[in-house]
Amino acid sequence: MSSIDPTALRHDETEPIRVNSDRIKYTPEYITASYEYQSTRVERASGDNGTTEYVAKPFRQEFEFRTDRRVPKTGLMLVGIGGNNGTTITATVLANRHNITWHSKDGLQRPNYYGSLVRASTIRLGTDPSGKDVWVPFSSMLPMVHPNDLVIGGWDISSMALDGAMERAKVLEYDLQRQVAPHMAKIKPLPSVYYPDFIAANQEQRADNVIPGDDKKAHVEQLRKDIREFRESNGLDQVVVVWTANTERYSEIIPGVNDTADNLLSSIEKSHEEVSPSTVFAVACILEGVPYINGAPQNTFVPGAIELAERHKAFIGGDDLKTGQTKVKSVLAEYLVNAGIKPLSIASYNHLGNNDGYNLSSQRQFRSKEISKSSVVDDCCEANHLLYKAGTNAPQGEDGKRVKGERPDHCIVIKYIPAVGDQKVAMDDYTSELCMGGRNRLYVTNLCEDSLLASPLLIDLAILAELMTRITYRVPGDDGEHKSLYSVLSLLSYSLKAPLVKPGTDVVNSLNRQRAAVTNFLRACLSLPPESDLLLETRIW
Repeated sequence: MSSIDPTALRHDETEPIRVNSDRIKYTPEYITASYEYQSTRVERASGDNGTTEYVAKPFRQEFEFRTDRRVPKTGLMLVGIGGNNGTTITATVLANRHNITWHSKDGLQRPNYYGSLVRASTIRLGTDPSGKDVWVPFSSMLPMVHPNDLVIGGWDISSMALDGAMERAKVLEYDLQRQVAPHMAKIKPLPSVYYPDFIAANQEQRADNVIPGDDKKAHVEQLRKDIREFRESNGLDQVVVVWTANTERYSEIIPGVNDTADNLLSSIEKSHEEVSPSTVFAVACILEGVPYINGAPQNTFVPGAIELAERHKAFIGGDDLKTGQTKVKSVLAEYLVNAGIKPLSIASYNHLGNNDGYNLSSQRQFRSKEISKSSVVDDCCEANHLLYKAGTNAPQGEDGKRVKGERPDHCIVIKYIPAVGDQKVAMDDYTSELCMGGRNRLYVTNLCEDSLLASPLLIDLAILAELMTRITYRVPGDDGEHKSLYSVLSLLSYSLKAPLVKPGTDVVNSLNRQRAAVTNFLRACLSLPPESDLLLETRIW
């Protein structure tokens, strides 16, 4: 398989920052930072007159973070590389690398990475001597892979080379397609895993490029071989794999089948019917030691897959890309609840005409998407027990999870309308309760180009996942070696609808909290305090 040979331009490169502190040490190989993590632990206690009160205890923990400064030559392997997202991200990287300009009806267009958290957003570093805020590019905080340098390849159930697949997707302007096509034609997808029961029957006509047979253990081994050969043939130091293929139906969680790592491996050896293609890819990546991100809503990471990742200290992340409507919903619902306004119902309607919509026209695949989109308001409702009964005050069950409390009525509809193509239309109706029984209704219409929102997120997920492989930590005083971070990369949640988190911990869907988490983690790796809007210097004499 041919792949991209990086000859990256640096027209958007910025200078890295340097921290002047006795708590940070720079060597040619590493940035080693001492960091004091401060938090608050809360306990319930019996107060006077039989009441219950909260007792808050400040908590401090010293950490040492070590970041490898040597950015590896990195490959990005996409599952579903011939789809809308796969062809769009590949063309985007090629256009940026070769500085391809093109004409549209609006005039001359230049390539960029707009929509990427890593390449098109900034972080407030601090204030200058006059008290003015200083903002720096997100990508300048720590050494990160430049997307122009990514070596791209991957798998698809369709054998069509990427120039034809790009034309089939109908996402990019013709003049751009014309110029990037010679580069795209060099990339042909590897045969992929195809189990018809997991995706819509209407995808069968595409499936002319599949790994033969029904031996799932053999499929895992073939994928591992593909990853190794891709790494070796391109001289790569690291590979990241991202699923951007069709949405699968949910897998049933069956005791003895996929509930533990050993049971999952045994089920793969037996080619059990409930092991999905995406889980086969996940297992192959875990065993091969490369990060694997699930960019679709299905439950790829069954309990056995998470346990297997923990066992091998492999990195996984998911689920489902958070692009347009859901990203807005996570902000708007949080705004209403934090303002003390009670959302009673959220009705969401979508229609789109790309192959994603075609696949989702099947009920079982739509159900996966419905689940991932519906959970986005859960954490903000649980956070306010004054508006919603139970919430975070609810008791925990034997499984450690809180009893779910009151929620807004939440309805999600997705319809396949071929004529609109990649132009996804989303309409939302928010009905909320105001003071003294009043009502507030908000109507939001969101018209977006689906793949042009999703593709930069795939870049972010790959770059940040690679970065996490170079960050280790230890607790001062512990004579042990530096440890890698926990297997589930919850720091990627900003780009994901249904974030995968460490079992037993709360899911955070709030977009602001998700961004603050990754921003403050980068700061911690530089011995910098969390970003704060306290701004005491502006509030005192």
